[in-house]
Amino acid sequence: MARSKSSSNWLKEHFDDQYVKQAQKEGHRSRATFKLKEIDDKDKLIRQGMSVVDLGSAPGGWSDYALHKVGDKGTVVALDILEMTPLTGVHFIQGDFREDDVLEELNRVLNGREIDLVLSDMAPNMTGVGSIDQPSSMHLVELALEFALENLSKQGCFLVKVFQGEGFEPFMKTMRDSFSKVVTRKPDASRARSREVYLLGRGLK
Repeated sequence: MARSKSSSNWLKEHFDDQYVKQAQKEGHRSRATFKLKEIDDKDKLIRQGMSVVDLGSAPGGWSDYALHKVGDKGTVVALDILEMTPLTGVHFIQGDFREDDVLEELNRVLNGREIDLVLSDMAPNMTGVGSIDQPSSMHLVELALEFALENLSKQGCFLVKVFQGEGFEPFMKTMRDSFSKVVTRKPDASRARSREVYLLGRGLK
């Protein structure tokens, strides 16, 4: 079956992308690693010894980066409904993070440790239809925020990918109502034409 022109253009853009090439060269699981690295470099987000939970973790680029930053005394737990190729040192739990059995497994892994940082780079399977994709995306970020508010330590941080569009402003207001400080980040590794931005909340109110 022949690829459509738009599909071929996407593939060309993808493989010509400097961050895709750099990820392949350095052995990262995805170009998304560079988005987190850029935010971390700017905001000093991940430190030695932290407990980090990565929601929607597959293929594992963010978990891998976080693992190297938290060191031997830190903990990284990755959760996804999809399978993820194992990462030595990362605790992977396959399942829906809203389900009781998944939360019980998370608590077992943490063994009483508080969560210092919740990461979410989740996005739905895009259809290309904005009236479907945007609500689906906002639903995921709202679920991620709900998880963070229920599980973060008092001084914890929450980093989430959000697509600008319908529902963005109300979500931003909820973030500001929930955290002491909220900033918006658009990493260079995020494609310029993409509506994605990252919201970082610090310290629960």
